[in-house]
Amino acid sequence: MISYRKLQKFFAGFSLSILLVADLVIIQKAPPAFAETVNSSIGSGVTFSCNDSEATIKAKNGSRVVNGATSFYIGYQQFSNNKNPITIRFNNGIKTWCRTDYETTNDDGTGYGLYWDGGNVLYGVYSSTGSQSGNDFRRFATGRWLSSYGSGGGPKVAVIARINPGNGDVSYATFLSAKKADNGQTNSLVVNNLSWDGTNLTVQAKSWWTPRRADTNSMTCSGSSPYQYTAIFTGDLTRVNSASANTCS
Repeated sequence: MISYRKLQKFFAGFSLSILLVADLVIIQKAPPAFAETVNSSIGSGVTFSCNDSEATIKAKNGSRVVNGATSFYIGYQQFSNNKNPITIRFNNGIKTWCRTDYETTNDDGTGYGLYWDGGNVLYGVYSSTGSQSGNDFRRFATGRWLSSYGSGGGPKVAVIARINPGNGDVSYATFLSAKKADNGQTNSLVVNNLSWDGTNLTVQAKSWWTPRRADTNSMTCSGSSPYQYTAIFTGDLTRVNSASANTCS
């Protein structure tokens, strides 16, 4: 016959075993969650609309920046033979705002890059192939480093815009282009990286003949283009503190 004291020890040990197993199951089923963070993203332009879901846009593998449950995406809308840039924000998969009004001319504009510090600092990178009549980034670039596409048309240049993360308004913008040394016309430049140090925005790009100095004039270069180009902007995009390119001065 089993004594009462032995039964107490048996049930106490059995209960402890159950608790240990339960703890182990909880630990295995609930690993610690890590929020996704993507500060900078530069890529090829992808097409989407304001009516698309976040899952649809994300699947296109375009440029996006993320902090926790908030994401921004950038790309273009196709209108017949014309592209217009588009930028959108989602919170927890729900659209907060979508902007398609930054450039609505016949210029072939595309959004292809973003930088976000997770707070109030958001920059978008867009392309421009020339100035057309109507609303474009020139209305945001007055008084900034380069206020327009410049002379000529066809070569693809960059536009960098400071955007209000809360509503998508463009606070200000600057064009960023190369300049042909022989005739002063605009030449191609494509941004491939953005970084932010809390005060200045560093832009790394491929610049065709020839990159611009901080004073916007043409550099003197040797070798063939494109050149690896770096420009360090003040946060308000009014000035370039320094500009450099390989084999150029």
